[in-house]
Amino acid sequence: MSQLILETKNLSRTYKLAKGASGSGKALRHALIDMNMTISAGDRVGIVGESGSGKTTLVRLLLGLDTPTSGSVEFKGQKLVAGKMPWLRKEVQIVFQDPRSSLDPRMKISEIIREPLVCLGIDEDHDARINEVLDSVGLERAMRDRYPHELSGGQRQRVAIARALAPRPAVLIADEPVSALDVLVRDQILELIATLTSKLGITLILVSHDLSVIARLCDRVIVMKDGVVVESGNTRQVFDAPAHEFTRALITAIPRLPESK
Repeated sequence: MSQLILETKNLSRTYKLAKGASGSGKALRHALIDMNMTISAGDRVGIVGESGSGKTTLVRLLLGLDTPTSGSVEFKGQKLVAGKMPWLRKEVQIVFQDPRSSLDPRMKISEIIREPLVCLGIDEDHDARINEVLDSVGLERAMRDRYPHELSGGQRQRVAIARALAPRPAVLIADEPVSALDVLVRDQILELIATLTSKLGITLILVSHDLSVIARLCDRVIVMKDGVVVESGNTRQVFDAPAHEFTRALITAIPRLPESK
């Protein structure tokens, strides 16, 4: 039986909103409501929902960057407390949506990948590790001395993946990792993520509004709407026979090419 690696228990997050000049309007926003989720080592879990569904809030809580209003997040049985878990940074890494904004333009590629190794105090040959992860994501070692603006969008996202893999995390969170890329590059990056997480035995949490991306990479799917999990289960079963009307609406909205006559 696989080890339980992440668990949320009645996880909720409510934000206070500034009232308008007239004092009218809602004073609270319930971004996440009583979410219960378990993820075991090696799982590939997709979290899908429209903008405002609570996906980003959930990611921040899983990374220990925010404090829940109620409930908890546990990593390998240890409750997360925001700002007090430097050990978590080695265990859980993230790949963001847009590598143009997530990579420091003033740093060389080697410095970008080296940064988490230094910050996390990882005691090994950093240069050798940089070369290793560059090889694993399909980038030439000669790119070590380039800057992000000298690379294509797909190459920058490969650097972002290399940086995330450098400290050998147990969990990789990919937050809309291909939405800023063109179609051909998207396929290459998705294939890379699938191959590396499988080869390295990394648990994958893929956040997306694109069901086709979830279907391609994930064995399980969690569908969110307005901060609530409306449906979850085996990806193929959920997509083939969705039980909730919102899931059905998402599937219906997937673009399809017209059939040839």
